[in-house]
Amino acid sequence: MTRIAVLKREDMNTEQGKLFDEVKAEGGPLGGPYWAYIRFPKLMRLAQDISSCLGQGGLSKRERQVSILAIARFWGAEYPWAAQAAAAAKIGLEREIVDAINAGGRPNLADVREKMAYDLTRELLETKKLSEASYSAASKLFGEKELVSLVATVGQFSMTCLTTIAFDCTPTPEMAHRLQK
Repeated sequence: MTRIAVLKREDMNTEQGKLFDEVKAEGGPLGGPYWAYIRFPKLMRLAQDISSCLGQGGLSKRERQVSILAIARFWGAEYPWAAQAAAAAKIGLEREIVDAINAGGRPNLADVREKMAYDLTRELLETKKLSEASYSAASKLFGEKELVSLVATVGQFSMTCLTTIAFDCTPTPEMAHRLQK
């Protein structure tokens, strides 16, 4: 059960309602952490903008999605996992990769950049640092902008996950993909 009430559009104040309408028109997400963020419209706008900006950071959709799934799995964040596993299917990320990450294992990634996106994400989260060897290897595969985007995605999506955990944002019944316990 979600700890924070999901505001209906008609129960929002003017600022909240205006932002809700804008985000909806943009096709942005309105569930999960955004149930909390709508209470702080400026934060919600910035969260939307940062996510959109990072999506333009030079990583492929698959590279970014592998990282995002690894982040959701690391934090055990149910709502983001359900949403992002569905998003992974939409971009063609193989089910075997999603299932391996869900099971807590290292996915079999043939693409060297996707593999690095996964490994760098896990290393940052698990060790709270990035070794010189990993930084050097990542720097050879990614340009500076791409590497900054990848590292920033780890931070930004961790915020998303932690928000959903703190407010116990429960996946809705129609969200088919569930995080393994």
